[in-house]
Amino acid sequence: MRIYLDNAATTPLDPEVFEAMKPFMLEDFGNPSSTHAHGRTVRAAIESARKKIAELLHCTPGEIIFTSGGTEADNTILTGAVISYNVQNIITSPIEHHAVEETLSSLSKKKHIHLHMVDLDEHGHIDLTHLDLLLSKHPNSLVSLMHANNEIGNLLNLEAAGDLCNEHKAYFHSDTVQTIGHYHHDLRKIKVQGLAAAAHKFHGPKGAGFMFIRKDKKIQPFIHGGPQERNMRGGTENVYGIIGLAKALEIAYRDMDGHQKYITGLKSRMIDKLKATIPHVEFHGDSANLDRSLYTVLNVCLPESDQNSMLLFNLDLHGISASGGSACSSGATAGSHVLGALHPGSKKGAVRFSFSKYNTVEEIDFAVEKLAECLKA
Repeated sequence: MRIYLDNAATTPLDPEVFEAMKPFMLEDFGNPSSTHAHGRTVRAAIESARKKIAELLHCTPGEIIFTSGGTEADNTILTGAVISYNVQNIITSPIEHHAVEETLSSLSKKKHIHLHMVDLDEHGHIDLTHLDLLLSKHPNSLVSLMHANNEIGNLLNLEAAGDLCNEHKAYFHSDTVQTIGHYHHDLRKIKVQGLAAAAHKFHGPKGAGFMFIRKDKKIQPFIHGGPQERNMRGGTENVYGIIGLAKALEIAYRDMDGHQKYITGLKSRMIDKLKATIPHVEFHGDSANLDRSLYTVLNVCLPESDQNSMLLFNLDLHGISASGGSACSSGATAGSHVLGALHPGSKKGAVRFSFSKYNTVEEIDFAVEKLAECLKA
C-alpha cells in the first residue's frame, strides 16, 4: 500500500480534469494562433478558460495570463515590475519560496536594488507593524510576501498586507501557489497587483499556471517571441494544460467548502494522534493552529535523534510519501531555509505532511503509527 501525503508538492490529477483535457490532446489539436477553423476552435476554448478563471477570482479576463506554472509567474511579475516601475527598494521575507527568494536576490544584485527583510514573529508570521515601518521608510517599493508558506503553512492576512502596500503606493506581489484553489480569492477586495498560481497544486496538470496582473499596473513581458497572451508571453499556448487548469479551478471552487471541512478534519486528527503517540512532539511555525495555517499542511517537529536523518527514507519504506520541507529542494544538501530562518542551528527533525481530498482517516492513522515506529527504531 502506498500512502501519498505530499500534496503541497503536487496533487494527483482529478479524473474530471483529465476528461476535460482529453479532446484537446486527440481531436482539437489546432494552433490557437492560426486563423483557420482548427485554430479558432482552440482559441475559443482558451478564452473560455480565461473567462471562467476571471469569474472565479472576480477580475477581468484580460488580467489573467497563462504561464507554465507558479515559478514562471513569480519570475515574470517580479522582473517585470522592477523594470516597468524603476523599483529601487524591495521588501520581502526570509521564508519566501525559492522562486521568489532567488529571483529577488538576482534582481537586487543586477539592478543594484536595496533588499529589505520584514521581521517575523516567534511563529514565523509576518510582522505587519514592521512592514508598515519599512513601507514608511521606502515608499513606492516592490513588496513580495506569500499568502501561505509552503513548508510551515503560515497564512498571511492578504487584505491587511494589501491595504498597507496600497497606502504607501507599493507594488504588491504575492505567491499564492499554495492557496489558489483552496481558498476564495476576491480580487475586488485584495489590493494586490500580481498573483501566481499552478494547476498541479489543486488537482490540475503539471506545466500549467497563470498570473494575475492588475490592469492598471501592467508590466513588461518576460518571455518574448510572439503576440500570444495579449503580447505578455511569447510561444504557443499549452492548450490542454490551460483547459485542465480552468476545469480544476472550477471543481475546486464548486467543492471547496466540503473539501476544506474534510481535510481540516484529517489534519486535526493527525495533530491529536501525534500528541498522543509521540512524546515531546511539536509543530514548526504555526502549522498546528487551524485558524492561522493552511488546512492542507502540517509540519511536524520531532525531538533531536540519530534517526531524524533517515526519517523520510524509512517512511518511504513503509509506503508513506512525505516531505522534509519544500519538494523544490529535494535532493539538495542544504536544509530548509524556512526552518533555518526560524530556528537557526536546530537539530530537531522535521516532516511535512500535506493532505488532499483523496486522503483517508485510515491513512492518517497508519502514517502516525509508522512514524512512531521509525522514531523508536
